[in-house]
Amino acid sequence: MEINILFHTARNVVFEILDGEIYEAESDYRVFLDGGLVQESRRTVQSLYGLQPDTEYKLAVEKPGEEAAFAEFCTDREFVTLNVRKFGARGDGKADDTQAVQAAILSCPPESRVLVPRGIYRITSLFLKSGLRMELAEGAVLAADPDRSKYPVLPGMVRSWDEQSEFNLGTWEGNPLDMYASVITGIHVKDAVLYGQGTIDGNASYDNWWRDHKKKQGAWRPRQIFLNRCENVVVEGITVTNSPSWNIHPYFSENLKFLNLRILNPKVSPNTDGLDPESCRNVDIIGIYFSLGDDCIAIKSGKIYMGAKYKTPSENINVRQCCMRDGHGSVTIGSEMAGGVRNVMVKDCLFLHTDRGLRIKTRRGRGRDAVIDHIVFEHIRMDQVMTPFVINCFYYCDPDGHTEYVRAHEALPADERTPEIKNLAFQDIRADNCHVAAAFMDGLPEKKIERVLMENVSVNYASRPRADVPAMLDGVEPCTGMGVFARNIHELILKNVRISGQKGQDFILDQIDCLQKED
Repeated sequence: MEINILFHTARNVVFEILDGEIYEAESDYRVFLDGGLVQESRRTVQSLYGLQPDTEYKLAVEKPGEEAAFAEFCTDREFVTLNVRKFGARGDGKADDTQAVQAAILSCPPESRVLVPRGIYRITSLFLKSGLRMELAEGAVLAADPDRSKYPVLPGMVRSWDEQSEFNLGTWEGNPLDMYASVITGIHVKDAVLYGQGTIDGNASYDNWWRDHKKKQGAWRPRQIFLNRCENVVVEGITVTNSPSWNIHPYFSENLKFLNLRILNPKVSPNTDGLDPESCRNVDIIGIYFSLGDDCIAIKSGKIYMGAKYKTPSENINVRQCCMRDGHGSVTIGSEMAGGVRNVMVKDCLFLHTDRGLRIKTRRGRGRDAVIDHIVFEHIRMDQVMTPFVINCFYYCDPDGHTEYVRAHEALPADERTPEIKNLAFQDIRADNCHVAAAFMDGLPEKKIERVLMENVSVNYASRPRADVPAMLDGVEPCTGMGVFARNIHELILKNVRISGQKGQDFILDQIDCLQKED
């Protein structure tokens, strides 16, 4: 057993316990700070709060039957703490505290902290600034006003005076479109931390933001946290709930950490993806609990204008020690991925009751820059996932998604509109009680999936499986108990892949150029 210090500020630390467990252990870890017991929890990623600035600490973790693990760290320096109550925030859930909290943010000097103490703070949009350290204390709730008329709008694209360049602020589903400013908004922010045990509540419901959710109403719906072209930002510890649309949306940003969060939305809420890095690089997503109404994590890089114009892939994304529950896809790549997605590692995660587990969705029209490459899923456990593995190159959820160009399974000319999937690896994965299909992998005939490795994978089926379609593409009927369906793959490697309880064949293979199968 080892301790990995993930991050610390002047007032908290977050750490990872490395002992082979996934998300949580069967028994509590006992956590000691300077020799005193401070916490007992089964979680493999934990945080401690209430620390003193510029102080050295000795951390120890004990677990029955194992030797204790130790680590040392020193908290950061801190100059002053600015309590938002001193700036006029009431925290009574009635007064509009937006200006008071924003004043504290703008006034905060370097190496200092904005503290939001216990209370309910009614706000609209707050804007972060570079160098900020902002703590939401236990019991603190930033409660967003759902009245859209009170929110500023971020224009999708602003042209320069000479029409030679452009400035992108707002975005909606991969295109530069006007959107309402988010509850927490960061624009070109560097070196900022938002952390604590508090909650950001978007107060979205079918009475407000979710009503007629497919229609633009003034501008497109805000996110809960939106980071546009930011660098070195950490979001840690907080709970994010009831978001108007995507919960956390980093956009053209880099060097980001999302640690030990809880992201909660009703299962019936529309477009409430958990965490969607879009055209981002160097992103750590560690120790997060997701329960929501859409994809838990969706890694994106825009539709064809943004992909072709900026050619900015999402890359170097690390996801581990997360629990995904109830969403459409546990970890999804696409479908807006015209800039490409590469170098993604997902490991040590738990997927529960999601429609799909490992989900890749693309389609003709995303463009030649839409290349998915070096994607690895490793040491994953699933239970009650409808279809554990999905690779869908005919995804239909766009205005033109049901056209013959998108849906055709005959080979079309490969041109500047054709996306590509290269190297995928699925290793050490167990999926219990699946329902629809063990795997559904359907590549383009004119640009086959280059290579898929499945190694040490086992799938079994629920005793009473529920019928559904394995993937969102035309021409596929609802089913139960399908084995591994694979079509239009250049090289398919199956090593120790065990399917039990399926109806019919365990492997349904078509148009596979090179098949390597080992028991």
